[in-house]
Amino acid sequence: MPIDRVFVAGAGLMGHGIAQVHAAIGKQVVLYEPELSRAVAGRERIADNLEQVVAKRRLAAEERDTILDRISATDDPRRVADAGLVVEAIYEDLDVKRGLWREIDGLAPVDAIFASNTSSIAIDDLAAAVGPERRPAFVGMHFFSPVPVMRLIELVRGTATSDETAATIRSLAADLGKHVIVSADRPGFIVNRMLMPFLAEAMRAFEEGVGSAEDIDAGAKIGLNHPMGPLALADFVGLDTLGAIADVMFDEFRERRFAQPPLLRKMLAAGWYGRKSGMGFYDYSGEKPAPNPGL
Repeated sequence: MPIDRVFVAGAGLMGHGIAQVHAAIGKQVVLYEPELSRAVAGRERIADNLEQVVAKRRLAAEERDTILDRISATDDPRRVADAGLVVEAIYEDLDVKRGLWREIDGLAPVDAIFASNTSSIAIDDLAAAVGPERRPAFVGMHFFSPVPVMRLIELVRGTATSDETAATIRSLAADLGKHVIVSADRPGFIVNRMLMPFLAEAMRAFEEGVGSAEDIDAGAKIGLNHPMGPLALADFVGLDTLGAIADVMFDEFRERRFAQPPLLRKMLAAGWYGRKSGMGFYDYSGEKPAPNPGL
């Protein structure tokens, strides 16, 4: 089934990137947030992203304008009425996501595909929010940040997800230039099943004084050939997002490796969410990141 129009719910770190890549391949995209200012801010981030690509001479100014013209910001969920694909990219909270899907269920076309960008919540748990007739078209479509750069998509089939739905997502992913891996519908899927214990152990090592944040990150970058250290990566993803993912995974598996380290809980209580708040394992208030003086 061809998809011409995409409705992206959530204009934050993931949502604006998802909107950008779909618009870049010719889709008409509606970027939705309940508060219009947040939707507009998401579209402005896309404009900034594209301007950087133009500055590097990898995109013509005319094409930048064409891509932006395909994206509209809205606070009206009824704009989903002509969408062939709905992508949900909101906060990693089961009840919040279910509430959105219940609302969209009553507004979207009967043949629309529903795709969640969840990074940890089981697809069957989300699909339970929509009517049984919708569930064959409900699927996990997990992008990675930054979406325009990262080539991976995790395809997660729920119990009811149809072969047709999975094939459509595979075809769309190919058009987006993404590589698809298929995960069973278990919390955390493939990537976060591996990543979350790694990040949590790096936090525990820091908390126990095994090494400084800079040395722990340098160890991963130089010793393991990772492009970014685990603590810098945690700041980039968002410590609040990681905390939510950890809670989902610990609730499922009840294993210490998935639990939030005590230090992470203290940082979240202090309002230190990483880059988005200006403070995490590093302080982002200066020209370049520096160790957080409060840790």
